[in-house]
Amino acid sequence: MSIMDIQIAPSILSADFVNLERDLQAISSADMVHVDVMDHHFVPNLTLGEPIVERICQVTDLPVDVHLMIEDPDRWAPEFAQLGASSITFHAGATHAPVRLARQLRKMGVKACFAVRPAEPVEPLFDIIDEFDMVLVMTVEPGFGGQKFLDNQMNKVRRLRDYITAHGMATHIQVDGGVSSQTAPIVAQAGADVLVAGSAVYGAADRAQAISDIRQAAQKAFQA
Repeated sequence: MSIMDIQIAPSILSADFVNLERDLQAISSADMVHVDVMDHHFVPNLTLGEPIVERICQVTDLPVDVHLMIEDPDRWAPEFAQLGASSITFHAGATHAPVRLARQLRKMGVKACFAVRPAEPVEPLFDIIDEFDMVLVMTVEPGFGGQKFLDNQMNKVRRLRDYITAHGMATHIQVDGGVSSQTAPIVAQAGADVLVAGSAVYGAADRAQAISDIRQAAQKAFQA
């Protein structure tokens, strides 16, 4: 993995939902926009649904990375794919047929991604990982932004990276939760190449500078 492979995906969970288009424009230097969809059932929070995701896809030039923290993604993920999402992530504990769903999304031209919560192992994924374009390792418990980064998840990222590299796969590893310019080097050194950052970007006065700082901090980890 080269230093040019790092991608930054600001999470609008930390944006101002009343001024969402403005806050989308403020992250134009990012590689994609991360959109968390929560249903108040799979996780204890409620965010936004299909009409808003559709509008986000219409007003931003960035690829829209939708993270479904919802029940029954087998039913709903294809619906979000039709709205214009570039990639869709769903959770192991929510889907009944992850491989079937991944293949359905890919057939629709959307990247299929699989999310692993902090208490979940990655080893069960190894036999089916080639069905996915990306694996998301949560470094916080899903549901709310602004949580403390769990560095104990980096061993999980390393095991994933070792497996992906050993088998010559192109699967990306995304990390979400507590990512900032301080934690980005830790994440990148472990092997993640897609970094989701919410409060570290939207809590900054200059969002473009925050994105640049996180990107540079991650890239420097490969030069050490």
